[in-house]
Amino acid sequence: MQQLSVNLTIAIPEDHVLVSKVELERLKKNELVGFYWSLKDLENRTGKKRSWLQDNILYIPRFKKLLDVNNGGFVYYPSNKGQSWSFHARKMSQFLDRHFTDIYKGS
Repeated sequence: MQQLSVNLTIAIPEDHVLVSKVELERLKKNELVGFYWSLKDLENRTGKKRSWLQDNILYIPRFKKLLDVNNGGFVYYPSNKGQSWSFHARKMSQFLDRHFTDIYKGS
């Protein structure tokens, strides 16, 4: 086998950087660490309306058991009118990925 050695210069625009695949995956994985979503954020992330999220995920008993902070989950369910929903962003994102089939088979 023959090898060819070539020096090559590639111009990278000022608003871009080169990142290894390993580093890119680490950055993606940590993108949601330490962030919390409101119900509006969850709507924006999923492309689903509040009523759909509530009817197909949030108030489904088997999911609520896993999600509710009162059961050790990562979703704060408002107990009084005027309180806001709160979702641990990374954990909710993982839940949605993990339970995609279950969510859509039930709807």
